[in-house]
Amino acid sequence: MIVIAILAIPFIFYFVRTPDYGAMGRDQFARIYDRNVSMLEAQQFARLLSLAQALGMSDFVGTMTAGAGLNQNQATVQFIVNLLVLRHEAERLGVRPSASEVADVVRKLPAFQGDSGFDINKFNDLVQNGLAPLGLSEDHIEQLVRDQISLTEIQKLLAAGVSLPKSELDENFQRGYDKLYVSVIRFHAADFDKDIKINDEDVQKYYDAHKAELKTDEKRKVEFVQLALNEEEKKLAGKARIEALQKLADRATDFTQALLEKGADFKQAAAKFQLPVHETGEFTAAEPDPQLKGDPQLGAAAFKLSAQESHSDAVQVADGFYILNLIGKTETRPLTLEEAKPKIVDALKKTRARELMSTKSAELVQQLREAKKSNQSLDAAIENAGLKPEKLTAFSLIDEELEKSDSNEPKKQSPELLTIKDAVALLNPGDVTDFVPSGTDGLIAILEKREPLGDTAAGEKRAAFEKRILENKQRIVLVEWLRDRQQAAGLEFKKG
Repeated sequence: MIVIAILAIPFIFYFVRTPDYGAMGRDQFARIYDRNVSMLEAQQFARLLSLAQALGMSDFVGTMTAGAGLNQNQATVQFIVNLLVLRHEAERLGVRPSASEVADVVRKLPAFQGDSGFDINKFNDLVQNGLAPLGLSEDHIEQLVRDQISLTEIQKLLAAGVSLPKSELDENFQRGYDKLYVSVIRFHAADFDKDIKINDEDVQKYYDAHKAELKTDEKRKVEFVQLALNEEEKKLAGKARIEALQKLADRATDFTQALLEKGADFKQAAAKFQLPVHETGEFTAAEPDPQLKGDPQLGAAAFKLSAQESHSDAVQVADGFYILNLIGKTETRPLTLEEAKPKIVDALKKTRARELMSTKSAELVQQLREAKKSNQSLDAAIENAGLKPEKLTAFSLIDEELEKSDSNEPKKQSPELLTIKDAVALLNPGDVTDFVPSGTDGLIAILEKREPLGDTAAGEKRAAFEKRILENKQRIVLVEWLRDRQQAAGLEFKKG
């Protein structure tokens, strides 16, 4: 469908954090091309990912981490493996960017742009102050740019087999830019569950069938130290902020190293470093202690601790670091019938409300489709059903100009609108969707009419649309090629 075709690869990336390689061997990362890749080499490649992101090489990073989604660890591993593959294949194919090509791309990197183009001061600042903490040098910038150029050249080679038939372009362009007039009929769970009655027999049956799942939540209690920027340091930016955070990082590392000493005690180590120790109450994974709610990493880190490994590594947050130590753990236990009853009643009501909504909506969809077949008015059929449709503001599947906020920044489309767009994308006027869940509620959508694009700039939009579709197709082919080359390389991860 058109929405998916245009957004086929989500090129999402984040500024790098140190990846967790705990699931792999301590000394060996993987085996590829009949050689072992050490953890030291893998970590060096991981630092190159950090550098690529800092340089603003978003397309390169997006392609090299495609498929990893939001998981930073997976993105890092994907980048490492794909970089090994890319360099091997570039050598095999004889792709060797020249020094002038590299220099030209370096001058255009986003990180080095000033008001009038390339800013040598920004370049020197990154080389002198940004690379050393990562154990990198200016040569690594040039190598990454060579990698980017090589990837682009290989994509050009693969693009020779990618085409876009005119009929496909015409159909997708029309569907993408037609103005759609849509009505929705909403179904609310609250309108159904108010009449649902759950008796004791229902509760007992559910309890007997789900007894193994009905347990109390595991609880944790931790103590922690916090190394944070002070109020003045929080206002810093750029190099000054990085330097301030680096000092905290060094101190946090020294503290965690002290905890590794034989017989080390968390409170004693904190006193030695003159760090106050804070203590939480008991909390669950779903509802962290208020002191840990500032960053979801903190609650997650607490639930990774165990009696054998009671303290965490330094957990980086926006303005500093936390180190946590486990001091209490309450295991889960089965709930009694009375304890579980409120949860069971709520679950049964939600399930039955969904079933009633689904049944009611399916009946209405059938009625509307039958009305269309017999050339009856859909509005009359809806009115006879005692329902009131809601007319949405007309939209296109491709919205180039979203409504602006007060800050003049484009607003994101709501998840519901995106769901409706996908549901009606292939419909013809008068067609009705199936039931579309929307949170705990749901809706059905009716496509009333399509209005062709009447824009005077339609020719320009069509050319841009064709370019966009072709580029995405080429990117997909490139990503599939990288995956195929991984398999051909005999990639094998070494589990720890």
